[in-house]
Amino acid sequence: MAKKALLVGINDYRGINDLKGCLNDVTNIRHILKTYFGFTNEDIRVLTNDRASKKNILYRLNWIVDKAKPHDFLVFHFSGHGSQIRDRDGDELRDHMDELICPWDMNWDDGFIIDDDLNNIFKKLPENVHLEIFLDCCHSGTGTRNISLGRPAELGPENPALYRYLPPPYDIMCRFEGEEDELKATRRFKLKNANRLNHVLWAGCMDRQTSADAYINGFYNGAFTYYFCKHVRESGGNINRAKLLKRIRNSLQFNLFSQIPQLECDNAFKNISVLLPKK
Repeated sequence: MAKKALLVGINDYRGINDLKGCLNDVTNIRHILKTYFGFTNEDIRVLTNDRASKKNILYRLNWIVDKAKPHDFLVFHFSGHGSQIRDRDGDELRDHMDELICPWDMNWDDGFIIDDDLNNIFKKLPENVHLEIFLDCCHSGTGTRNISLGRPAELGPENPALYRYLPPPYDIMCRFEGEEDELKATRRFKLKNANRLNHVLWAGCMDRQTSADAYINGFYNGAFTYYFCKHVRESGGNINRAKLLKRIRNSLQFNLFSQIPQLECDNAFKNISVLLPKK
């Protein structure tokens, strides 16, 4: 069983507001993969800041998919800004929106990666390849929502949390002006062609929520990634996904974060140890 992982973290964006915890997320996840799940340096590719361009991310995504065989284990972790745009090709029947992740060279012409782009890459995988995706970014059309974090002890008041949602500019928003009544509740990224795959998708927050870039224990981190890694370490990697999700949610709630991480996978995977394929 071959293993491949692509880890993307962007703090320093070109032309849009920066974040602070994404590089720490990459470091954290890389340590988890190597320490508990048997990944080697050669198995993992990392793209950060200006190296995490749209071109490079798509190239590396194709690298983890290329030559994949049944029972291989693939991981994609993205830490950065996320957003939504109006669906142009009619495949988003529920909410009429395409979710997107923002590369370093993000622009609103064609400088983003939408869920359709990910689907077009991952649908090339053969059956029985295990794919685990982590998106510690926002996928909501309500980025101005005021989420009160309070003042938990581990968050210093001089280090406010940032949010990983990039609102579209006015001309992009005008494309669906007046259609709000038709736009039902939004949803997270979905792998529309994943019925043939053993796939697991972790999202840092619910629809219409933001993922926090938070100052925790002296450093900025993605709140979801931080508590994911924390509980994997505390369990020595021996914890199933359902229990892990519950512990992450409890930690976020205890520390007054409003985001509620989501887990999308077949029920058979929820009781399997995290980051391990179905037996």
